[in-house]
Amino acid sequence: MKTNIMKNDSMNTVATMKKTLNESSKKGAFGLNAITRAMSFGLFMALSSAFLMPIVANAGDGHDHAEEAIPAKNAEVVDDGHGHGDEEATEAAEEEHGLDALKLTAEQRSLAGIEVVQLTEQSFSLEAVATATLVVDRDRTVTIAPQVDVRVQKRNVVPGQDVKQGDVLLTLGGVAVAQAQADYINAAAEWSRVKRMSKSAVSASRRLQAQVDAELKRATLEAMKMTAEQIKALASNPDSIGSYQLLAPINGRVQQDIAMLGQVISAGTALMQLTDESHLWVEAQLTPTQAEKVSIGSNAIVKVGDKSLTAKIIGRSHELDSVTRTEQILVSFENTGHVLHAGQFAELYLPDAEQGGVILPDAALTRGGDGDWQVFIEDEDGFEALEVEVVERQRGMNLVRGLAADSKVVVSGAFFLSSEQAKSGFDIHAH
Repeated sequence: MKTNIMKNDSMNTVATMKKTLNESSKKGAFGLNAITRAMSFGLFMALSSAFLMPIVANAGDGHDHAEEAIPAKNAEVVDDGHGHGDEEATEAAEEEHGLDALKLTAEQRSLAGIEVVQLTEQSFSLEAVATATLVVDRDRTVTIAPQVDVRVQKRNVVPGQDVKQGDVLLTLGGVAVAQAQADYINAAAEWSRVKRMSKSAVSASRRLQAQVDAELKRATLEAMKMTAEQIKALASNPDSIGSYQLLAPINGRVQQDIAMLGQVISAGTALMQLTDESHLWVEAQLTPTQAEKVSIGSNAIVKVGDKSLTAKIIGRSHELDSVTRTEQILVSFENTGHVLHAGQFAELYLPDAEQGGVILPDAALTRGGDGDWQVFIEDEDGFEALEVEVVERQRGMNLVRGLAADSKVVVSGAFFLSSEQAKSGFDIHAH
């Protein structure tokens, strides 16, 4: 607007000057010489250029400078052409979404092989280690040995098979089986008859004898590994005398299976063993010096191959072997997924209050961006890297300090998390 006004004023001034010169020329045109007319025309052109040149320059630049002086409203990020605006927006987005903590779905954790353990002990040493052997948990192992001679009529499982409680293992029979079942049916019937009689009709001793005889015959069937339901059904259906189905008493794996079709197994012989491998024991032989540091209920670490698990000391013999001069201790641990088996060799890391630190496998450690050792901790936000101090390394295990006692540490799959952390701007939610 202001530019247009200035332009109009200048044009008016030039027009006035032109008019004045024309009038002067008309009045004295014939009295002026050629030199005077030329000087007048030159003066007119100079004055016109002086007024018109700035106006044309300002009007031709295509910009409204008055509007440019007013800052844009609600401008939060200004890009100066060097990408700084985009960087600030990215940083703000990262802070908003918390990308420092990596989050994985259950499927992603499985594919990456993520395993997490919660630390419960801070006093371990790489020197306090003993060789050990994995054995079955005797509290979760059942040996099946009928207390009468039996004949194997049918096999329903194979060695190593997982079975559930109540599954049929074998069908057994034979002369001794038939005799034991018949004896129980007769004794149960007699006890039922005597029990219905009045006290005046039968003596107390006769009543007691009938009851004891029935319970004795029942106990014989139970020793054959017949269940209460099978015994009850037998009393009401004598036609089934001569055979019965041997059922699994617990959930477990079939081991030490010696039964063969048609074979007659003598009383007391173990036909098979069922073991629940969700828990295993560790037997270790300790020197007297090592045994002094052991207390029942304290934690230990079991290493089998590339796997390490937290275990609990449940017993010690308090007696030295006459040959090896060592003391045996028992350690229990959860065998999730049944990945370990009885008979495998292991290393047992014992607590040592003088050292102070946790034992972690090589798979738990990665290098951070600055080259320092780090582990990944899981919390409610996801997985986060934490720098630690590695005090000592040997045999694939590391004595580490700098972790809280209740930390949840990634012991497998840390390399995957480190790779994701190294990807600048990578959002793990998109994978």
